[in-house]
Amino acid sequence: MTAPVLQVEKLIKHFPVVRGVLRHTVGQIKAVDGVSFDLRAGETLCLVGESGCGKSTVGRTLVKLMQPTAGRIVLAGVDVTHLDDTAMRPHRRRIQMVFQDPYASLNPRLTAGEIVGEPLENYEALAGAAKDEKVAALLEKVGLRAEAMVKYPFEFSGGQRQRLGLARALALRPAVIVADEPVSALDVSVQAQVINLMMDLQEEFNLAYLFISHDLGVVEHIGHRIAVMYLGRIVELADKEALFAKPLHPYAEALIAAAPIADPRARRDQLVIEGDVPSPMNPPSGCHFHTRCPYAVARCRVEDPPLREVAPERWVSCHLREPAAPAAAI
Repeated sequence: MTAPVLQVEKLIKHFPVVRGVLRHTVGQIKAVDGVSFDLRAGETLCLVGESGCGKSTVGRTLVKLMQPTAGRIVLAGVDVTHLDDTAMRPHRRRIQMVFQDPYASLNPRLTAGEIVGEPLENYEALAGAAKDEKVAALLEKVGLRAEAMVKYPFEFSGGQRQRLGLARALALRPAVIVADEPVSALDVSVQAQVINLMMDLQEEFNLAYLFISHDLGVVEHIGHRIAVMYLGRIVELADKEALFAKPLHPYAEALIAAAPIADPRARRDQLVIEGDVPSPMNPPSGCHFHTRCPYAVARCRVEDPPLREVAPERWVSCHLREPAAPAAAI
């Protein structure tokens, strides 16, 4: 096993809630509440869950667009958790981000050539013909023509703008790309093109993807491992095939059962989850999911289940899935 290019240990990101004229802090929104995982070169780890579970906050914290409240972020063997903007600068080229909205994430005042070339100017001091040559090669790598360098973002379609975002992310040859819902704003036919492009780029450059999505169909196509999040925590982490074949956490089971399937004759056992997601400002005691879980027992209401390995490379946070005790020696 190769060493992880990204290690995340008990990552926490809380946002203070302030009220009153004097702006007193009256609580904390626990957007990310102890997330741990690792990511290896050439691997796609998909982070899934319903809106508001903290997926995007994890991604933005990892690339240091937000400072973590606690925990550790180790990038290519270097602990970057508490680095300020100046100290973080040389490490930013190792981790890049592709955003959900392919238009809002591009500067409308810059041409495509300037958008992709800006990282090359800042980090590799490229200019003139050398920069233009590399920008043209990057655009062609993502399926855009070199002539597109002179166009502005509004002159591209949504799929082309996302390709432009990929070219910008690739400019510095990062080890990790955080893709935050990169195809959710695109038409279905264009989604497939962009996903296949990302998979081709991963194979060519041995990229590691943290792929954030709520679309299980896309996740099933591109992912190697899947981490299911609920209310700021990972509740199940497993290989894709194992998770889709038999989810172990009730929330993961409900997500997969609710996903549409291509064959209308196929049937899935439906696990009905009632009630609303609790507030991340005041999460339930014990297991955060117990207020909506049909399998909850008294222990779930008072004891918080840790994320533990119940089978090789299979991690679950559920009292009903405790690993079997080793057999006593005879």
